[in-house]
Amino acid sequence: MQQIFNFIYKNSNRLLFLLLLGISLSLSIQSHSYHRSKMISSANFVSGTVYEKINNVREYFNLRTQNDALAQENAKLRSLLFNTKDTSAIPKLDSLKGIKPDDIIVSKVIHNTFNTHENYLTINSGSFQGVKSDMGVINSLGIVGIIDNTSSNYSTVISILNIKSQINAKLKKSNHFGSLGWDGKSTGFVQLTDVPRLASIRKGDTIVTGGQSVIFPENINIGTIDRIKIDNQTHYYTIEVKLFNDMTNLGHVYIIKSKSRDEIINLEKKEEKDE
Repeated sequence: MQQIFNFIYKNSNRLLFLLLLGISLSLSIQSHSYHRSKMISSANFVSGTVYEKINNVREYFNLRTQNDALAQENAKLRSLLFNTKDTSAIPKLDSLKGIKPDDIIVSKVIHNTFNTHENYLTINSGSFQGVKSDMGVINSLGIVGIIDNTSSNYSTVISILNIKSQINAKLKKSNHFGSLGWDGKSTGFVQLTDVPRLASIRKGDTIVTGGQSVIFPENINIGTIDRIKIDNQTHYYTIEVKLFNDMTNLGHVYIIKSKSRDEIINLEKKEEKDE
């Protein structure tokens, strides 16, 4: 203990300098948006590099599982081909989802949290690849999340398993829509609220993205209805949705460029000013 006190006494000037330097840097970052954005970008780059190295090692030991998953997917694709009389009738990516191939950025999840209330993912694509904040992220099974921050080659994604996430969603068989969120409990379920009681719904119905979203194209898969209850205060449905995606096991994802988003937002802001 005496040695610790001696060390502090001998290096008191240096320790005081480091303390004041840390306080000044913290205040500067918090009070200046430019410095804060640079700090976030730098943190994304450092953490992205570390996560990618760790993910490479994890993937090496997980090759057998990945190969099994690929084999199952290939079997399903072959089954579709063998059961399709006219191969020209097989839907392409752009006709299937209304998305052009040029509007998609392929990326890979290198870090994924799912055990907190505010979960995020890190992917190995950033501003150099054309990724921007508020772009939608999906995979072959459905929605994954929304781009939050980017650095040169990495981005963080707000997972749909985040209590702050709010996404416009609807019943696939009708245009009745609501707000999709997460209650912070199960990783396999999200909740669709504010669905009017006029909607005809039953267990097993499919939930997809709604047409009011400026981030996701309409009709991207989300999950199926598992449980239905009525809010006694609002008299609207609250629907428990079982996700198509296993959010604890994500690999490659697709980032969707929304060319109309900025135009819609600017138009709505103009309308608000006119009012």
